[in-house]
This record gives sequence, structure tokens and C-alpha cells, in this order.
Amino acid sequence: MSLDDEAARRWRLILGGESADGIGCSLTLSDGRMDRALQALYDSDRKGGLGSSAPNVSRWLGDIREYFPTSVVQVLQRDAIERLDMTRLLMEPEVLDSLKPDVHLVADLIAMSGMIPAKTRDTARQVVRKVVNELLAKLAEPTRQSVQGALNRAARNRRPRHNDIDWPRTIRANLKNYQPDYQTVIPEVRYGYGRRRQSMRHIILCIDQSGSMAASVVYSAIFGAVLATLPSVTTSLVVFDTAVIDLTDQLEDPIDLLFSVRLGGGTDINGAVGYCQQLVRSPQDTVFVLISDLFEGGVETEFMRRATNMVASGMQFVTLLALSDEGAPAYNAELAGRLATLGVPAFACTPDKFPALMAAAIERRDLRELVEMRK
Repeated sequence: MSLDDEAARRWRLILGGESADGIGCSLTLSDGRMDRALQALYDSDRKGGLGSSAPNVSRWLGDIREYFPTSVVQVLQRDAIERLDMTRLLMEPEVLDSLKPDVHLVADLIAMSGMIPAKTRDTARQVVRKVVNELLAKLAEPTRQSVQGALNRAARNRRPRHNDIDWPRTIRANLKNYQPDYQTVIPEVRYGYGRRRQSMRHIILCIDQSGSMAASVVYSAIFGAVLATLPSVTTSLVVFDTAVIDLTDQLEDPIDLLFSVRLGGGTDINGAVGYCQQLVRSPQDTVFVLISDLFEGGVETEFMRRATNMVASGMQFVTLLALSDEGAPAYNAELAGRLATLGVPAFACTPDKFPALMAAAIERRDLRELVEMRK
């Protein structure tokens, strides 16, 4: 096939039959089935769509998985759910079992968890578990390595007592100070093993569970579960809308945690931050991560007062507008600007960058530098 023929084929599939009849491109049998799958979705107002039955939808889902790569299948599924209102059909086990699981599908199932009938509940949990396990396999080890490395660096003691000196490391660092006349090293800097504490940092994840933050809730649950496995970290996970729910005791099973979330509703950031303040025991050892688009439905002036006090106490305060692959959502730019004046930049973070962000927060590095590097 020439380049011109391939270009005509692609335009025919993009434009559909009515718009492309004049370009003189005929489709193969395989391309015709691909075209009908796209037509059922994007010309649904004229062609009757996918129909209203689970078998029709299951056949269509099988077709798109046969003819399109995974990344395109996920886009088509998302468009079908939004354009054709497939919410009811998602409650059918045969439809749900045919879908390509991804974070967005998990978010949809979480949002509908209270309506899922008994016959579909097991299938829904299996779908969520598959996505969660895939994300854990991808994100768990980088998170552990980054956080544990940061904790080790934070524990190093430059003024150790004699019994705590790390002699091999101290000697290596001071070899330049070797004195031939005395045949010894004069140490300018001493390195110690640091204080051994059961928990070096308390990480609090405070997550907005309004509908726009759905993907962020999923990723936050994953990271919270991973952090909870680290012996040097105490992890708390709190979700909020107009009410505050502490899900820390469910971190061992992110599946149960996700099905405890209730996406949607209003937003009371001030109330959630106030609750999290009660969890803090040692501000200097606390990393507080607020994940929200900052559209405050509570008392904004009170929230800013709390934020000011938290920063002044020595707590490391992080604000993420999103924790997802979707970029920054619509957010309250005015409130984000006011937080920035406290030294608390607000920015979106992709899941693959979150481990490095947590390492920077644990080491108490200036997060504004991290934001500049991302631009």
C-alpha cells in the first residue's frame, strides 16, 4: 500500500462513511469491522449505537479489543461510558468482565459501589483487584526505594557520640586529611549511624473525594498501602467531602479501602485539615500531603490560618492538585497562590514522580525547586 493509499484509509476511518464517501477509498473486510465499531460509538445518534443489551455491548467490546491497541481501547471505553451512558450496563457481569480494566474504570466502579447488585459485586472486586495489583507491581518498589533512601539520608548524624561513629565512612570521607608526620587521619567531619527510631516520619495523606478527584483517590490508596508497609513510616489516610473519614485502619487492603470511598459531594478542606491536625504528634517529623483541587466549600480563612500554623510548626506541607496521569485539573488558582506565599506550592503530580516527591519532602528540600524542574 502506498503512502497516499494509507493516508486515504486513515482519513476514511477517521471521518466515517458519510463524510468520506467522496475520497474513493474502499475498506477491507477487517477495516470494515473496525469502521462499524467506531460508527457504533461516534455515530450512535444516527446508527442506533451499541444497543441497550449486554450481549451487544460485549460483542462491541470484543471487537475493539481485537482491532485496536490497549491505549486506544481504554479511550474508546471511556468515550462509550460518557457518550452512551453505559453506567447501567456496567452492572452486568458479562459487560464488566469484557472491559479492559484501568484506573478510570476503577473510579467508575467506586462511584457506583453503593448501587452495584449482588450478582456483579464479585466481578467488580476482581476488576478493581486486577488494576490495583498491576499498579502495585509498577509503583511499590520505586516508592519503597525512594522513601527508604530519603529516611536513611535523614537519619545520618554529623555530630555522633563516640560509640555511634561510623568509622569506615568517616575515614573514607577524611582521607584527604591524612597527616604523614603522624601517620593518621585528622577527621574534620564525623559520620554516625544515626538514632534508631521505630518511626522516623509520619505521613498523612488527606484526599479530596469529590468526583473530579477520582483517579487521584485510586492512586492515593495505592501509595498509602505501600507506605504503610515501611517500618520507619507511620501512615495515615483520610478522605473527605463535607464529611471526614479516616481509612487508616484499611491500608492493609487497598481493595476494601477503595470500596469504602464515596466519590462526589461537596468539599470542606478546612474541616479535613482540622481533623488531620489532631493526628500530629511531632510536627518536625510530619509530612502532610493535601490532594485537592482547592475548591473550598468550608471556611477558607480558617483553612489558611491552619495552613499557616502547620508550616510555622515545622511540618512539611505538600499540596497536590492531582495525583494522576491526566495533568492539572481545573483548580482554585487564588487559593493556590495564597498557599504559595507560605512556601507551599500547589501542583499536579504524576504517579511515577510521586516517590521522588516524597523523598524530597522527607529530606525537607524546598519543593518549589522541584516544581521549577517539572516546568
